Amino acid sequence: MSELGLNTISFAGHAASSAQFRALYAEGMSLVEETAGYLDGQGRAASKVLPRMASVLYAAESMRLTTRLMQMASWLLLQRAVNNGEMSRDQVLAEKNKVRLDGFNVDRTAPGWSDLPESFRDLVERSLRLQNRVALLDREIYRPTEAPIVPDNQNSVKAQLTLLQTAFGNN
Repeated sequence: MSELGLNTISFAGHAASSAQFRALYAEGMSLVEETAGYLDGQGRAASKVLPRMASVLYAAESMRLTTRLMQMASWLLLQRAVNNGEMSRDQVLAEKNKVRLDGFNVDRTAPGWSDLPESFRDLVERSLRLQNRVALLDREIYRPTEAPIVPDNQNSVKAQLTLLQTAFGNN
């Protein structure tokens, strides 16, 4: 692109190594710790008194929550390794393929959802918001390179006329 005189700046790349990333990293790791503490303590006690349907849903959602958080933590650790120069971008790309930042959605209309403890539902909602932010940053940083941008100084009408002449001949 430099031969065309086009200079692009990757704002996502800069954001990934900025104070904003460090805050996202801290928030993600804090949520992992908070969730682990909740599931081992207050959540375990609360799950024992839930109605049957909510109890089954709690078990399924806690597994999804844990998986979602572990996937995000893996991505955050990989990105931190790149930022610290511990891994190359290519190494991270190879490892990143093992990380899923999509899916793990929640059906808030599932039977028993409203019976789940408020604090548990709050952890789920916070993890989903964090997942969306991490997935957005991931797409911005690691999206495939796009086709070169054609400079705007080419006369588009002339280009269309040339295409028509090519298609229908010079009659």
